[in-house]
Amino acid sequence: MILASHGLIASSGGVVKITATGGTITYSGGRTIHTFTSSGTFTVLTAPLAATVEALVVAGGGGAGNYAGGGAGAGGLLYDAAKSITATAYTITIGSGGTKGAISGTIGTNGNNSVFNTLIATGGGAGGTISIYPAIGGSGGGGSAFLEPGASGTSGQGNAGGNAGGSGGGGGGGAGAVGQNAGGGAGNGGNGVAYSISGTSTYYAGGGGGSIGSGTAGSGGLGGGGSGAIGSSGTAGSGTSNTGGGGGGIYYSDVSPQGAGGSGIVIISYPT
Repeated sequence: MILASHGLIASSGGVVKITATGGTITYSGGRTIHTFTSSGTFTVLTAPLAATVEALVVAGGGGAGNYAGGGAGAGGLLYDAAKSITATAYTITIGSGGTKGAISGTIGTNGNNSVFNTLIATGGGAGGTISIYPAIGGSGGGGSAFLEPGASGTSGQGNAGGNAGGSGGGGGGGAGAVGQNAGGGAGNGGNGVAYSISGTSTYYAGGGGGSIGSGTAGSGGLGGGGSGAIGSSGTAGSGTSNTGGGGGGIYYSDVSPQGAGGSGIVIISYPT
């Protein structure tokens, strides 16, 4: 008799298990976990018929706009509790975060895609700036403080950025929630989503907060979103590395090193 469950096959010849190499390998709760924080190869050495793994793929977050910037969108997030695999080598791509606008009045860049097999997470959208609309991405960038609307996210991967209002930029979208519209202050970044695939419940893909001339800047969403800057001397927060968090909006600063998106991550787990 043959019984197939969670990537294992029991037969009269014993149990065939998934074995693989690649990434940083840890063990938790009876599972083997491969964590990729940089691009590499997931090589499956043995796999039974109809084997599956649990997989999380997060793209790089977007970079912030420079001048009245909206928060940048988080990297797209894809989760598959039963991703089919075979005994072969899979190229893993980890998307880098987007860069902030290089000088005043310029938009940042979108984050880069992360890839595991057919799971392709889209990089987060850049936050808007004084005269440039925010960018569509895995999650969309927030609008700038000059009443520009937020950008849309990618269906199944993230959410839209928030609209600007007054002197406050909108928050970047997150994997779990839309970016907040600016109201009395700047908009907060949308929260990401928590998964326990690493062995610990962790949020991924939070949006960046919007900037503001004076008052309350937007906070970054749970999952690595950077905070927005206040005024011309304020410093925006960058997205946290390996979360896909979006960068926080820059109000006016040509030289601020902050506001970049956080890089992405790929995590693969299966029974030990």
